[in-house]
Amino acid sequence: MASLAKTLMIKALTLIIVLIGVLLLLAFIMGATGLSDKMLKSILTVEVQEYKQQLIRQGRDPVAVEKAIEEYMKERAAALGINRSWYERLPQLIYRLLVLDLGTSRTLQSSWGSNKISDIILDRLPNTIILTTTGIIFTALIGIWLGLYIGSNIGSRADRVISVLSAISYALPLWFVGLVLILTLAYGPRILWGVQIFPPGGMVSTPPPEEPLAYFLDVLWHLSLPLIASFIVFFGSWAYSIRNIVFSVSQEDFVNFARAKGLPENLVRRRYILRPSLPPILTSLILSLAYSIGGYIITERVFNWPGMGALYYSAITALDEPVIFALTYVFTLVYIVARFVLEVLYVIVDPRIRLA
Repeated sequence: MASLAKTLMIKALTLIIVLIGVLLLLAFIMGATGLSDKMLKSILTVEVQEYKQQLIRQGRDPVAVEKAIEEYMKERAAALGINRSWYERLPQLIYRLLVLDLGTSRTLQSSWGSNKISDIILDRLPNTIILTTTGIIFTALIGIWLGLYIGSNIGSRADRVISVLSAISYALPLWFVGLVLILTLAYGPRILWGVQIFPPGGMVSTPPPEEPLAYFLDVLWHLSLPLIASFIVFFGSWAYSIRNIVFSVSQEDFVNFARAKGLPENLVRRRYILRPSLPPILTSLILSLAYSIGGYIITERVFNWPGMGALYYSAITALDEPVIFALTYVFTLVYIVARFVLEVLYVIVDPRIRLA
């Protein structure tokens, strides 16, 4: 038990080093390339222009305006840190992130008007969980069930049909499927018959329903097309990968020995095939759930869904450096936690790891 705890501690320290390394690498890329300075100078230019227009509208003397703008530029440059080198400015930002001080956004706000990055993330994260995480859980459960079935019946008609569908599914990009569904199921019926079967995008109708049940049903209505698109694209990879895992395990000697003993096939599948297959299945499921927290940038843009992927896109297009760093930190932190959870689950589901 002591050696197991030591192993888990070493894994945790390794993952923490990875987290710090990702932030340092991001800081080096943004700083050494001059991207960070360009972002800050762009923000400063916009702020100075807005301040100048405000002074002009007040009808001030041109000389006084120029002097006020010069002083304002110096103050804002010092506040933004433009007068300091990137290797002096960015390590402070990394330190604040490591102590969970995400800071404030320079351009973005939450739905209730807060510019604190933590509030913005809390505003967008539930939307991403509703869309991507729910879609992954739904698709993974069906894909795992199909994979277990066809993996135990290699060469059957179901195996051939699902294998072909899996190949087609795997080849389709999610954004393309989303656009096709919007054209055929959202705009098509409305143009041909004047009926709105599915909404083309968004999370709720405008204006949103006031009653809680009506609001919930409206969200489900808007969620239908993204979920259908996710299922079409991802179920194939799940079913085929689980099929191959199960087939590989089912060829092991201990499985053949269990069958030779005359054990029922259901017991063989559950105890001798499924359990040894759990580590790779759990790896795919847990890591997919961790990646889903980051959202799908293109998909959320296609369906106009206000999630984490759309937030990342907005932060990049707005050149909002604190938000970019904070989101990268949060996504990496979620991945690291998922990796550590996997290490613990491996010990639970695989006795060989405990013995080692």
